[in-house]
Amino acid sequence: MKKFSNSIVVLALIVVAASCGKTTDKNARLAELKKQYAEIGSEIKALETELQVAGGQAKVKVTPVSSSSAKARPFNHYLEVQGKVDGEDNIAVSAQMPAVVTAVYVKEGDAVRKGQVLAQLDNSVMQQQLATTQQQLDFATNMFNKQKALWDQQIGSEVQYLTSKNNKENLERAMATLKDQIELSKIKSPITGSVEEVNLKVGQMAQPGLPALRVVNFANVKVVAEIAEAYASKVKPGNNAVIFFPDFNSEVTSTIRFTSKYINPVNRTFQCEVRLGPSDVEYRANMMAVVKINDYSNTAAFTVPINVIRESQSGKYIFVAKAENGQLVARRQMVSVGMTYNGVAEITQGLQEGDQVITNGFSSLLDGELIENK
Repeated sequence: MKKFSNSIVVLALIVVAASCGKTTDKNARLAELKKQYAEIGSEIKALETELQVAGGQAKVKVTPVSSSSAKARPFNHYLEVQGKVDGEDNIAVSAQMPAVVTAVYVKEGDAVRKGQVLAQLDNSVMQQQLATTQQQLDFATNMFNKQKALWDQQIGSEVQYLTSKNNKENLERAMATLKDQIELSKIKSPITGSVEEVNLKVGQMAQPGLPALRVVNFANVKVVAEIAEAYASKVKPGNNAVIFFPDFNSEVTSTIRFTSKYINPVNRTFQCEVRLGPSDVEYRANMMAVVKINDYSNTAAFTVPINVIRESQSGKYIFVAKAENGQLVARRQMVSVGMTYNGVAEITQGLQEGDQVITNGFSSLLDGELIENK
């Protein structure tokens, strides 16, 4: 009992000394007092335990706790970013020449084939030119045939023969050019897929470079995401990934197929793509998806809930239950913490197989305090 009284006196002297303000570094003094207070608390607990063992009158508090046995298990860390669904072929189709729209042959949702005409632009002037050039070609061809017949009979000059041949060939090239220009007046689908957007109306002026229709082929679907530059060394093709679709509350697993070698100078990100396979999700272009990229794995890691990790001046620690002198006591155990994910922390040093980690009732524990497992 004398030791117990001495401890109380020491505690009182510490408080008085703190109030005197003799130290110039208040922060350091406060830290020192807290350390001494913790040591005194531990000593009081130890004395109470001794008194109980000796049959003394002191009533020792036994704190109920819950614990779990430390066991090596796989630990995976995931980088989570937001992405969007896109088709491997998702093409905005535009006109190849400026002209007025005369017909639109499709609507949203229509299935189309590669090369199918989706809309027609006004080509009446070119059709007139084509008809005129066709007449000129017919005349030139007739003149050439006659001139050739005479030339075969050694009648007429070579100049006349070559001139008629040149006129005919020039008109043939002009006809081919006009036909190509007329084909440009047809807006065609570059892929086989379905029409998702129609931005054209009859009578509207179509312009090259402006999206007129959108054709999507979802036979091959992917998720595109922007990754911060800081993760460039961790996110690589082949990394496992989990894709979560909030709208469907569904997940699919895949791998990173592509990572860009280009860093966007505006937001300092690079692009990555994940190819999606068949699933119950009805994929739609620009659908939101959460991309969870597995950037770290440990097949045999000791893990604990993050909330059981405490911190002191000496570092991070947890409480473990240990049997001492036939009683169960709580002991501080210093640990080194690695990666954390989803409320779980990886312990790289300080835990061994079978250690009983206190997971509940640890908030007010002191080192050496009596405990009981519930």
